[in-house]
Amino acid sequence: MKKNFILLIGAMILLSSCALHKGLTTNLNTNTTEVVLSQNNYKVVERVIGKSQTLYVFGIGGHTKEGLIAEAKANMLSNANILGSSKAIVNETVEIKTSLFPFVRKCKVIVSAYIVEFTE
Repeated sequence: MKKNFILLIGAMILLSSCALHKGLTTNLNTNTTEVVLSQNNYKVVERVIGKSQTLYVFGIGGHTKEGLIAEAKANMLSNANILGSSKAIVNETVEIKTSLFPFVRKCKVIVSAYIVEFTE
């Protein structure tokens, strides 16, 4: 009975995981463009999302956090399709989710924003 209990506890420890989530609503760029939305000359068109993720085994592999954010942001901008139009990206949010398993860590970054289109 004691041996089965120890095996059960060992299996639970090996098969369990933990996840951390962090949302970054501050601007991580030093180069910014300011969009003033003080007048009623725009409309919110859609919400765009970009994602990236990596896997670390024994702490080895994948991009750094900054690289993951840059990749997710590039993915979001390619989905936005705002070039050559009177649209802008506002309210950018970066979310980081880290899942921890024994010897393995998975990091996922989601960058989201709203696209506004100026009418005047």
